[in-house]
Amino acid sequence: MRLDLDNLPSDTTLLHQLVRDMASVVEHRNDEIGRLQAIIKKLQRMQFGRSAERLDPNQLALGLEDLDADIGRIEESRPIVVDPAVDRQPHRKPLPDHLPREEVLLDVGDDACAGCGGTVHSIGASVSEMLDWVPAQLRVVRIVRPKYACRACGTVAQAPAPERPIAGGLATPALLAQVLVAKYCDHTPLYRQSQIFARHGVDLARSTLAGWVGGACWWLEALHGKLCADVFDSDHLFADDTPVPVLDPGRGRTKTGRLWVYARDQRGWGGPAPPAAVYLFAPDRKAERPVAHLKDFKGVLHVDGYAGFERLTARGDVVLAACWAHTRRKFYDVEQATGSPIAVEALRRIGDIYAIEAKARGQSPAHRLAWRRSLSRPLVTAMKRWLEAQLAQVPARSTLADAIRYALGRWGSLSRFLDDGHIELDTNPVERAIRPVALGRKNHLFAGSDGGGHRWAVICSLIETAKLNGVEPYAWLRDVIERMVDGHPVNRLDELLPWNWAANHRLAA
Repeated sequence: MRLDLDNLPSDTTLLHQLVRDMASVVEHRNDEIGRLQAIIKKLQRMQFGRSAERLDPNQLALGLEDLDADIGRIEESRPIVVDPAVDRQPHRKPLPDHLPREEVLLDVGDDACAGCGGTVHSIGASVSEMLDWVPAQLRVVRIVRPKYACRACGTVAQAPAPERPIAGGLATPALLAQVLVAKYCDHTPLYRQSQIFARHGVDLARSTLAGWVGGACWWLEALHGKLCADVFDSDHLFADDTPVPVLDPGRGRTKTGRLWVYARDQRGWGGPAPPAAVYLFAPDRKAERPVAHLKDFKGVLHVDGYAGFERLTARGDVVLAACWAHTRRKFYDVEQATGSPIAVEALRRIGDIYAIEAKARGQSPAHRLAWRRSLSRPLVTAMKRWLEAQLAQVPARSTLADAIRYALGRWGSLSRFLDDGHIELDTNPVERAIRPVALGRKNHLFAGSDGGGHRWAVICSLIETAKLNGVEPYAWLRDVIERMVDGHPVNRLDELLPWNWAANHRLAA
């Protein structure tokens, strides 16, 4: 409902009815907005309060989206007073400067005053901006190579045909990058992409797109190898694995493969190495998988409770740091199931350790180490004594006893952060790297083969590392594929790694 204050009706009865309608709409709108905002606050408490693990973050996001949409619909229906004297600029962030601008001029169309007929003159302009969307467009790139013949000897001259990323294929590097980003970054399966292209008037079968993905992966495998070498050359890594369903045609069902994930994140202590994530596919979860992956790694490995990582310590050059988040989860499960006061107290003590760590985050290793030794060590020492005392009093077969034994059995690894300012309390960096795989798993349903699992690992490594370094995946992949097709030297592959690529582009700009 929009009201023009310059053209209000003169009939008193009509004005009274108009005011009553406005009051009714406003009252209903405010009540509805209040109800929805109360729901939002409840969801936020469930996400960020003491019961944070009761609601899946993705479920929370979906709930908030619909509630915000409800509020938007109600606010759009409220009465809007049109008053030229009031500047109603919305309070939002300005639109980015790098976006192209198209100017639309809305002029009065007459230089004579509508009131008195006098000549008007410019006193400025009101400028507002709206965000527009230009739909994606498929186009055909025609490559024309003129032929020239010599009249004297009959020799024919013609420029050589350009290299194509897919031999005999139609896709340009830009289209290949789009298909890869849509599948592995935005989690849109190929059959859905085929439907999208069909709406644009181009029939691209799913099998055609799959062939393109395989061909593009062939170009990118060398860069994936370079990324692996760079990450495994670090001395502090996070490791974990996640299941990936793989089609098993012989049995008419899926089998369970694994994506092993290794993350490097030194931002907690201001380290020089850029963040990165490497994914490697394996058909099982045997301990020899991480042993083979990390055969050249030396340093601290942040891990969860998987016993297979213990084999790495036999070499003497790998030290394991255990995860406080996994330890906390054990007590949280007990508290949720039984309401145990001991589990509640364990959660409180772990929370105190995290509160200290939050204040030291981003500081130098030396600063973090001094902070931990003075404030965290007494808490950790006291908690160990307390857990040992509680273990002697609780039933040996209880889930609470299992949680306590889980913590005490890894206490040396859990306490390692007290002697090294580079070590983090948990494996959250690698847990975050696993989330995109979980989203893809929901959308793709399964990998079609072990080769599909390998491709998933290759492309996911590159895209997630680009995102970790603030690099837009599509622009980077498009440029990388173009360069490789044009003959980028193999001995200069490190220039194409996301952090080096971004630095070179900033210099070029």
